Amino acid sequence: MLKISQRAVALPASPIRKLVPFAEKAKKIGRKVYHLNIGQPDVQTPETFWKAIQNHNLKVLEYTHSAGLESYRKKLSQYYQKHNISVSYEDIIITVGGSEALFFAMFTCMNPNEEIIIPEPFYTNYNAFAQIAGVKVVPVSSKIEEGFKLPPISEFEKRITDKTKAILIANPGNPTGYIYTREELEQLKDLVLKYDLFLISDEVYREFIYDDKQYVSVMHLKGVEDRTILVDSVSKRYSACGARIGAMVCKNKEIIQCALKMGQARLCAPMLEQIACEAAIDTPQSYFDSVTQDYVARRNVVLEGLSRIPNVIYNVPSGAFYLMAKFPIESSEHFCQWLLEHFEYNNETVMLAPAGGFYATPDAGKNEVRIAYVLEVNELKKAMTCLQKGLEQYLQQTSTK
Repeated sequence: MLKISQRAVALPASPIRKLVPFAEKAKKIGRKVYHLNIGQPDVQTPETFWKAIQNHNLKVLEYTHSAGLESYRKKLSQYYQKHNISVSYEDIIITVGGSEALFFAMFTCMNPNEEIIIPEPFYTNYNAFAQIAGVKVVPVSSKIEEGFKLPPISEFEKRITDKTKAILIANPGNPTGYIYTREELEQLKDLVLKYDLFLISDEVYREFIYDDKQYVSVMHLKGVEDRTILVDSVSKRYSACGARIGAMVCKNKEIIQCALKMGQARLCAPMLEQIACEAAIDTPQSYFDSVTQDYVARRNVVLEGLSRIPNVIYNVPSGAFYLMAKFPIESSEHFCQWLLEHFEYNNETVMLAPAGGFYATPDAGKNEVRIAYVLEVNELKKAMTCLQKGLEQYLQQTSTK
């Protein structure tokens, strides 16, 4: 009997998207669904982006260089300079979203059966990327009760073996919104030097930092330039998730050259979107100030809503637009599906992301959810009311069984 590959079968389904059929069914019967399950903001993409598409004078939509348009990479290097990240355009490969940059980082730095250490909870697709690369994810658990701060370095050191090749972090974090301090990054720097490891950092949310916290990049660290890789994307920066433009940034020429070979295999990133992203670099700071202020207001609505619900534990994020919440339930996956299948309040319900998929440790996060505060304030208020009513009803039903 003809069978597909074990690699394909073994890939985990996205916990963010697996509930989509239940949401679609709820909508078909006329129910409004508040989507707090996915990082798709309702923020408008800046005018600079759209004008570049509207005003282009292309006659042929050609291939670009596999590393990306040189003009875009040069302008992107200037953008990084504003964040005190000193890189040349030759240190940058434009990728098909931040996801491809992560693929390139794993495939260039790691062999099959080697190990990568990642603080959990983490962006769920890290698991999938690692499995495709044949790499084993070794988690180090952070705790919601501690705000998901970096676990003690001793916990990382315990997990280092002769197969360990890299450490991967997200800063600001998805799904937690946590921002690593310089001291924490310096500790990681010392560790990767001690054990000769790569340090990969997913920093796609750098524009959205609150509470006077400071953004510190791995590219700010001294003495590890040959082993640090920055993963970036325009998806959240310009609210342009569909553009599928990211970047891999690294000063190690050998890594860039090897990643470029992979880039040649997919020919190039989309040309028109690169033109738009190049123009978007000129987006005024007022745009980001306004968006950040909006996210703070949205975050506070969610925090206020959660504070009204008894026995719920949650973290206060200082970046990105996610937070984690722990509910007094056994299975967040069951609860999230129940909200879509069996619950309504004023013919409305809410869609959340069960947190189990953001962990590599078995059974971790099974009573947690990720909340993406990507809707405008009034919609979020209604969504939080739905969540409160839904949890109350769910607990009543489950306690009587």
